[in-house]
Amino acid sequence: MGKATREAYGEALAELVAENKKIVVLDADLSGSTKTANAKKVAPERFFNLGIAEADMIGHAAGFATSGFIPFASSFSMFCTGRAWEQIRNSVAYPHLNVKVCGTHAGITVGEDGVSHQAIEDIALMRVVPGMEVYVPCDAAQTKAVIRHVASTKTPCYVRLGRSSVEDVYTEDTVFDFSKVNVVREGKDAVIFACGLMIQSALKAAEKLSAEGKEVAVVDVCAIKPCNEEQIAELLAKYDVVFTAEEHNVIGGLGGLICEIAADKCPKKIRRIGIQDTYAESGDANKLMAKYKLDGEGVYEQVKAAL
Repeated sequence: MGKATREAYGEALAELVAENKKIVVLDADLSGSTKTANAKKVAPERFFNLGIAEADMIGHAAGFATSGFIPFASSFSMFCTGRAWEQIRNSVAYPHLNVKVCGTHAGITVGEDGVSHQAIEDIALMRVVPGMEVYVPCDAAQTKAVIRHVASTKTPCYVRLGRSSVEDVYTEDTVFDFSKVNVVREGKDAVIFACGLMIQSALKAAEKLSAEGKEVAVVDVCAIKPCNEEQIAELLAKYDVVFTAEEHNVIGGLGGLICEIAADKCPKKIRRIGIQDTYAESGDANKLMAKYKLDGEGVYEQVKAAL
């Protein structure tokens, strides 16, 4: 088992603040959980705890950006995208400021903290903001690459990160191109477009289906926005059976994105695996993934039924 993407975020951020004195780190009293505490150890003079006041944190981030700094503002995904959405829209995205919003503990794998902390709407909330870039890395190596990538851009960005440890999909020396989706497994019978930890679930499902003679492709859509619509359309055209998989409401997230591209460029049926427009519940992360059919077995069952 590899590490959680939030752990990789903390490591990457600590490296960046050591390299670039323009980077400042803001947190909403959760630095131990978001792992921004790593950056505080390196550059305490550029770390700011704004308390449990996420909207205020985003306002401060906007101020830093207008002064030439590169702020990374972090909290749980539920709060930095939900509670602070107006500030992200009006204070960051509208003036197109160079602010990086990094939300940890996304999805239902936040577990026992329950519905109030389970961000299943954050991708949709950030996708709809004009000019906002959205990334959902699946493992440690990809997370570190994403954080370095967004630090090099001049645009507002949202990075979605998880609480739980995840298996490695990529190696530390993988070279990423976020202008493209990445086919992590080839297959001819069906395709699953996935993001975040659903890459691991999709790969497990594909492996089990392969043992039964069905070859399913898995496509990693880390860059939700901007995304390579032409490349996705080309992949859609190759398959009659198409799935999306996300640890998010099926409305407005990755499933919505693929449906929009299909409607515009390659009309066909898209089957969406995710939270089916409901709230989840408090519980062990693995048990919740199984209950909502987001683990490898759940994805396997849903894809098999369509083949």
